[in-house]
Amino acid sequence: MNIKERFLKYVSFDTASCEESETVPSTDKQKILGEYLKNELEQIGLENAEMDEKGYVYGFLPSNDGRDDAVGFIAHMDTSPAVSGKDIHPESLIYKGGDIKLSKCGEITVDAFPFLQNFVGQELIVTDGTTLLGADDKAGIAEILTAVEYLVNHPEIKHKGVAVCITPDEEIGRGADHFNFGKFPAKYAYTVDGGEIGEIEYENFNAAAAHFTVHGVNIHPGSAKNKMKNSVLIAAELIDLFPKSETPAHTENYEGFYHVCDISGNETETKINMIIRDHSMAEFKRRKAFTENAVSYINYVYGDNTVELSLTDSYYNMKAKILPHMELISNAKQAMKNVGVEPKIVPIRGGTDGARLSYEGLPCPNLSTGGMNFHGVHEFVSVDAMVKMTEVLIELSKM
Repeated sequence: MNIKERFLKYVSFDTASCEESETVPSTDKQKILGEYLKNELEQIGLENAEMDEKGYVYGFLPSNDGRDDAVGFIAHMDTSPAVSGKDIHPESLIYKGGDIKLSKCGEITVDAFPFLQNFVGQELIVTDGTTLLGADDKAGIAEILTAVEYLVNHPEIKHKGVAVCITPDEEIGRGADHFNFGKFPAKYAYTVDGGEIGEIEYENFNAAAAHFTVHGVNIHPGSAKNKMKNSVLIAAELIDLFPKSETPAHTENYEGFYHVCDISGNETETKINMIIRDHSMAEFKRRKAFTENAVSYINYVYGDNTVELSLTDSYYNMKAKILPHMELISNAKQAMKNVGVEPKIVPIRGGTDGARLSYEGLPCPNLSTGGMNFHGVHEFVSVDAMVKMTEVLIELSKM
C-alpha cells in the first residue's frame, strides 16, 4: 500500500477513547486496529511484532550497518472522543485555493483557517463534515509504517535500529501509562503526532485535570424560598470566577488557559470537568491555587462541601528533559532539510505521550504529521506532507 491507501485504511477503524472508562485500553475497539497493525508489522518484516494485553503495539527493525543504537518512533491509535470517529467518509481533492465545501455539511473556510492557503496545489484528505478525520494520529502511524516498510524493501539504505510503538488512549492522557520500556529497545524516540509539516516541538504545556462536583438542595419551586440551593446556578457562579480572557479561544503561543470541557447536572448535583494548562511551572502552580481558592470561596458563601474538587496533574513540560539532549532537535532539523522541508521550532499547545515518556527516561520530542484542525469536523491532512514526513523518518533512521 502507498501512504494514502494506508491512511484511508486506518481511519476506517473507529478507535475513539473514553475518559469515563476504567478499562485498559479505555475502549475495546482500539484493539481491533491494534491487531491489524501488529499483523502489518509482521508482514513488513519487523521483529518481535506484538500487541500486548493493554493494547500497545510494538515492533523492531534491527540495524543493518552494525550500529548498536536505535531510534524510536511512537504514534497513537485512538482518536478524540470530542467528535465522532465512527463511519468516517474521507474524501480527497487537489486544493486550488479558496474555501473547501464538505460534501454533507459545512466548509473549511479561508476566513476561519487562513493557513489553508499554504496548501494550494497539494492533495488534501478531508471529512464529509459529520465526523473528525483521524489524522490525529493515524497520519503518524501511516508515516511510521511506510518508513519502516521502505527501509525493509531497500536494504541498500544503511540505518540504525528502529523501534516502533503504537499506543492507545493518548487522547485521554493515558497513552504512556503502560508503556513497556523492555519491549522498546531505543534510548530516545520521537512522537509523530504534530500538525503542519516542518514543526518540531520540545516544549509542551504543564497539564492538570479539575473535576468539580457541586451539591445542591432541591425543593419544589413553589416552596423553595430560602431553602433551595440550585447546583446548576452555583456551578455557573463557580465558572464565572475564572478569567474570561484566559480560555483557549483567547490565548496563543505560550499563554496558558482554563478550559471547561463539559458540564452536566440538575438542581441537586452538577459536575464540571475542566483542564488547566500553562508552559510555565510557576504559572501552572498559580492556576491550580486559583482553582482551589475559587472552590474555597464558593464553599464559604454556600456552606462547607458545597463543591468538591478533584485536582490531578496529567503531565509536565518536557523541555527540562530535552535540553540535555538537544542533538535530537538538531537531527530532526537536519533530517527535514535533507528532504526539502523547512524546520520550525514551535511550542505544543497541548501534550503528547512524549511528555510523559521524557520524564520516565526516554527523551521524546514531537514531530509534525501534516494534519490540521484536529478534534473536529474541519480536520484534514496533506498527502504531500505525509509523503515528506515518511522521508524525514527515513533520514532520522540513517543518522
